[in-house]
Amino acid sequence: MYRTIQLVERVFDTFLAIIGIPGNLLAIVILSWGKCGVCQCTTRYLLAMAAADMTVIFTDIILMGFRYYYYPRSFLDITPVCNVIGILLRTSTDSSVWFTVTFSFDRFVTICCQKLKTKYCTEKTATVVLATTCTLFCLKNIPFYFQNEPGVIIDNVPFYCYTKSSYLTETWWVILDWLDTVLTPLLPFALILLLNAVTVRHILVTSQVRKRLKGERKGENRRDPEMESRRKSVILLFTISGNFILLWLIYVVYFLYYVIAGIDPVNYSPLLHHFGIVGYMLQRLSSCTNTFIYLATLSKFRAKISNAANSLVTQIPCIMNK
Repeated sequence: MYRTIQLVERVFDTFLAIIGIPGNLLAIVILSWGKCGVCQCTTRYLLAMAAADMTVIFTDIILMGFRYYYYPRSFLDITPVCNVIGILLRTSTDSSVWFTVTFSFDRFVTICCQKLKTKYCTEKTATVVLATTCTLFCLKNIPFYFQNEPGVIIDNVPFYCYTKSSYLTETWWVILDWLDTVLTPLLPFALILLLNAVTVRHILVTSQVRKRLKGERKGENRRDPEMESRRKSVILLFTISGNFILLWLIYVVYFLYYVIAGIDPVNYSPLLHHFGIVGYMLQRLSSCTNTFIYLATLSKFRAKISNAANSLVTQIPCIMNK
């Protein structure tokens, strides 16, 4: 059974690497061209999420996962190198999650706070928010470089990263570990649910008010351009945030069980152990889905990809003839 689980994880990770890195790279290129049916402020957030997701896949799967599957005992196993990779993975995961939160807050302001919208929902503000978020998490994760110790010394070179025993006992390590877990993903999980709930409530109330002001009677269906425009923004918001919540849900439940039950994961039953593996797999999957969300919700994004594909097909015969 254990070998079967390992095989499933290997196939799953390989699949994610094949679709995740090219998919996010494609999203970055298309969004960088602009004019994808969303404002420039929103485009900044979507670009940042795509870049963070691609970094998560590269570090978590290519640098960490594949080194055990395909190239064990490489320079990536040198202790300082795997410590840096660990920090990069933590920072990219934190950034990916919190970029989703900042995007949700931006859409909340756009839809629910018309007075604040003109000042907050700008390219400059988006750039400052994203840069500040990334910088803060880089600083937060620097101490984790010192959480590991080498497993073996070969020719005076330290190899492998093993968690120090003091990491589980020293107070400041315990506090840092809890802070890390609360910041990602417990607090983002709660904030996204709250922002979406408030946004839905505001939309329902606003919709009813606009209908009364327009004097619509029951059964009538008049076209409202403002509500249609807001509807597209809401679909994108709910699809991205809903995707995050669903794919991180099992991981969050697994962690909460660990906290409440207080049982060492080593003593978990096979069912709980497999439940945790599925949670980690779905968490990694969340870094590969946004491009497909853009394809499903943004018609101009689809059109740009279609035009790029048609142009490529047209140019290939010319290149081959030359």
